Amino acid sequence: MNTTEAKGNWNIQKAKLKQKYADLTDNDLMYDEGQKDEMLGKLQVKLGKTKEELAKFIESL
Repeated sequence: MNTTEAKGNWNIQKAKLKQKYADLTDNDLMYDEGQKDEMLGKLQVKLGKTKEELAKFIESL
């Protein structure tokens, strides 16, 4: 998978996350390569979920 495909997939996943959790913003879902844990940490605090729960949900999208 190239970078363009990965970004396209993430955009689809972001849209699904925002549908499920309406209070999420684009800033909450900003993902830079190598900063997945930081993003999951922010989401964990905002949604009250564990990193494992969030990672599992994102992978299921």
